This record gives sequence, structure tokens and C-alpha cells, in this order.
Amino acid sequence: MTTPRARDTSRPATEQPLPGTSAGFVLFATGVTAIGGFLFGYDTAVINGANSYLRAFLHLTPAQEGLAGASAILGCIPGAMAAGFLSDRFGRKQMLYLCALLYGVSALLSAIPETFNQFLIARFIGGLGIGASSMICPVYIAEVAPGRWRGRLGTLFQLGIVTGIFLTLFVNKLIQGMGDEAWNTSMGWRWMFGMEVLPAAAFMVLLLAVPESPRWLAQRGREDEARDILIKVGGAGHATQELAAIREAIREEEGSFRELITGAFRKPLVLAVLLMAFSQFSGINAIMYYSTKIFATAGGGTNAAFTSSVWVGLINLLFTFVAIGLVDRAGRRPLLLTGTALQTLALGLVGWMFHTQQQGLGLLLCVVLFIAAFAMAMGPISWLFSSEVFPNKVRGRAMSVAAFTVWVSCFIVAQTFPMMNDSPAIGPARTFWIYAAVSLISFIFVLALIPETKGRSLEAIERMWREPRTGQHART
Repeated sequence: MTTPRARDTSRPATEQPLPGTSAGFVLFATGVTAIGGFLFGYDTAVINGANSYLRAFLHLTPAQEGLAGASAILGCIPGAMAAGFLSDRFGRKQMLYLCALLYGVSALLSAIPETFNQFLIARFIGGLGIGASSMICPVYIAEVAPGRWRGRLGTLFQLGIVTGIFLTLFVNKLIQGMGDEAWNTSMGWRWMFGMEVLPAAAFMVLLLAVPESPRWLAQRGREDEARDILIKVGGAGHATQELAAIREAIREEEGSFRELITGAFRKPLVLAVLLMAFSQFSGINAIMYYSTKIFATAGGGTNAAFTSSVWVGLINLLFTFVAIGLVDRAGRRPLLLTGTALQTLALGLVGWMFHTQQQGLGLLLCVVLFIAAFAMAMGPISWLFSSEVFPNKVRGRAMSVAAFTVWVSCFIVAQTFPMMNDSPAIGPARTFWIYAAVSLISFIFVLALIPETKGRSLEAIERMWREPRTGQHART
């Protein structure tokens, strides 16, 4: 790794090069945790493609179809809220085990239902796992990764999500091609849901070799264990510096949830909540849940719609690597500004394509532009920013609020999209213009309020909120 440039005076002493860093250890721990993101992505996208056959098998109304798409999200909301308290109480690793179990149970139950209510219960269980992992995985990665690597390693969670989405869309297409319409209506969609058992089992086994978060251990008074892990991360000097910073942070903060509402950390809470909400109301999950329906609405057949959805998943995956490559170089703000500007343009064009009744390659390219913009900015950075900006002692509970915001927003989008899309008064064109307007507001919000956190330790970011001038300086 290269040394930080001399002019970057915002970096604390703890962020100097770490000659003792064990890259393999850090990559393994964060990489395994990113499997939680993979399962998140799989569980999120599996409904896309399965929903048309599920609708036919269970004879669903449009409102029930929306509920089927949003059913997992109903579990995400309590899952995210409970996970923060539980991870602060019992540790990040124990909650990751629970997430793996919830994913596996949901996959099995989702593959065997005979009634709509049985399906909703199965998906609700999976939603508990998604909600919990959406909060725990970014926090764990942020607490293990050295500060100067945290941006790239933090985006591994989003890489896991988009990889899961892409492979799920690909698997859905393969399964859909194994039989005719009747077979897919009776059995194909069951295989789509059931295949998630395999990565869930792998996640549980690999977690056996993953350490607990050193910051959580230090906060629980288990400094010897925390030191051993920090030494593996960055050597003895790094361990000493990090433990000293953690002790100072623990002494300075009250550690109560109330402080987030009324104290110095109210601002980062508001910023994280709004950033998470904007990321969802841009309509990303309308596409991730219903891209097959969107392309079919535009006039393509079922096979063409499945193929277009696979392209959406592939672009989502590829442009996440752009975020990984640039987030610690260009910074969080430049990527967010570029991404939200491109989102606004792309969604406006999607609406125009529907308004003028155009379809085929043009529509696909407009959707792909939006996916690329989201994947390199709002997708990974909203999670990364939220995992960085809260004080150590209440990071789990505070991140739960941010994750709760995501899932409430996501539920609203998933539930309302089929009704808006099919409504004579709104229709697909106005639906996507509404999403474009949200992306424009997101651009203005980032430009005006989001500070840069690149290259700062978690403790330095915490001090930034206590020292408003530092926060102003960082918004460059």
C-alpha cells in the first residue's frame, strides 16, 4: 500500500501505513461477512422472475402480488431494529450465525408452500435475516477494517449484494428454461427459492473461522481478545493505537441512545436516515423486484424479459467494482454526486421511453444507465456512510435506525410500484419520473449536507461531529 499524500492533513496518526497488516486475515474476515450481503441479494432478487409463476399458481390479485414482493421486507423491519440491540448485547458474530440460520429456514419453507399465507410466513422469516444482516454486516466490516481500507472493504458488502442479485437472476433464467410454462408454474419457482439453502449453509460453516469484532470486544472489557485480533489486522503498533482511541471514545461518550436524538450525534443520524431513504425512493428495488415485469410491460416476451433482467444484474455487479476502485481514492461525495446526477438523467429517460411507447434496446440501455449509476454510488456508499458515522458504543443500535429506514422505504416502493405502474392515472412513465425527481433531490441533499469521511478512523469521524469546523472542512 502507498503512504497517504502529505497534503491530506485530515488523516489521523492511526491511519499511517500498517506494515504489519495481514491482508489475508482482513480479507477473509470481511469476505466471509460479505456472504451475508450475497444472501441479502439472493433473497431480494429471487422474487423477480418467480413472481409471475407464483401469481399464476396462487391466483394472486395485483395487491397480493405487491404484498408477495414486499413480504420479505415486512420481516426486514423488525429484523433490522432488533439486530442492533442484540448485536450490541451478544456480539456481531453471534448475530451473523442467526442470520445464516434464518436465510436457510426461509429458503426451505419458501420452496414448499401451498397457500399464500404459508408463502408470506416463509418470506417473513427470510426478511428477518435480511434486516439483521443489512445492519450487522456493514458494522462488522467497518469495525474490523483498517481506516484507510475501510471504503474498499466496506463496499464488499454491496458487492456481495449485487453478486447475489446477478446470480439469482441468472439462476432464475436457467431454471425457467428447464421446463414449459406449466412446469414453471407448478415447480420452477419452488426451485428458484429453494436454491438459497446452499449459500446459507456455506455462510454458517465459514463463520466458524471468523473473529468477533475487536471494537465490540474492547467495549465489553475483553481487551486481550481485542488486542489479539487487532495485531492480526495491523500489527502490535496498530493494536496499541486503536485500543487507545477506543478507550478515549468510550470515556467521552455517554453510550445512550438518547444522545443520538438530542446530542452531538443527532446530525449524523439525520443524514444517514435521509441518505438511506433517498437511496430507496429512487426506485432501485422497483427494478430489482420487477424488472421482468417492467420489460414485459414494454412489449417484450417472457424470455426476452428474463434476458434483460440478467443484463441488469450483470451491470449492477460490474459497476460495483467501480465503487470499490474509487471510493477510497475519489471519496464518498464525488461518487455520490456523480451517481445521483446520472440517476436523474437515466430515470427521466426511462419515463420518456414509456411515454413515447418505445421499447427494446433503448429501454434496456436507459435502465442499465440507472443501475450503473446506483451501483457505483448510492448503492454501496449509503451503507458505508451509515456504518462509519456513528459512535462506537451505540453503533449497532444507531445503524438499526438507518436499516429500519431502508426497509420501511423499500416496503413502500415494493408495495406501491405494481399499483402505480398499472394505474391509468399514473402509469409507468409518471412512475419513473417520480423516481427521477427523488434522485434530483438526492443530488441537492448530498451537495449541501454530506461530509467526506474518506481516510478517517471511526474515532476521528466521531470527533468530527463534536467539532463542527472539522465537519465543514471535510465537506470538500
